[in-house]
Amino acid sequence: MAQRGRPRGFDRDHALRRAMELFWQVGYEGASLTALTTAMGITPPSLYAAFGDKEALFREAVGLYDRTEGAEADRALWTEPTARGAVREMLLANVAASTDPHKPSGCMIVLAAMTGPARGDQVRAFLAESRRTSAEALRRRLDDGRRSGELPPDTDIDTLAGFYVTVLHGLSIQARDGAGRAALAAVVEQAMRAWPAAGHPPADLVRAGAPTARAGRRPGGPSGP
Repeated sequence: MAQRGRPRGFDRDHALRRAMELFWQVGYEGASLTALTTAMGITPPSLYAAFGDKEALFREAVGLYDRTEGAEADRALWTEPTARGAVREMLLANVAASTDPHKPSGCMIVLAAMTGPARGDQVRAFLAESRRTSAEALRRRLDDGRRSGELPPDTDIDTLAGFYVTVLHGLSIQARDGAGRAALAAVVEQAMRAWPAAGHPPADLVRAGAPTARAGRRPGGPSGP
């Protein structure tokens, strides 16, 4: 029978949270092993024994971030009764999280590893996949709105989702640059003005060749199933 290992002399959950906060603040490349172990209150051997290595620790930290800091935005996306309300509340939840004065600004998933040396390619790919997963969730929520009649049937869902994802990421960058909560909330309200009204989708959110009011659809009338 294998011998039981020595008991840990630290709280793993607390150490993981401290690592998450450091990665969030300075990014993957900016968080040195010394900085991580200092923030976590552990030694390098303890870090390797508990988490494997720096990349594995980072992946766990991202998972913790998703479950905690990202939870409110995810909740809004799926509990608001309308697609428009879901997108608006999701963006506002991101603003609130990105401008909390007691936490690092911006979104860890967006900011933690945008650039760096080649050795960080796997980390960047991991974060890019996480962002794609979030974008796909938003696209599905918008598609629900189209199928329910809230959005015109000829709305280009991929482009509309891409637009709001771009706004979402931009909010994070602006927050890191020091923009305040009120200013970013105003940006959200401006972005929501691009929401396609039933029967009147903006031209750049309609698939090429789709009929519009100018092509014979009755202004203000239903666009059909």
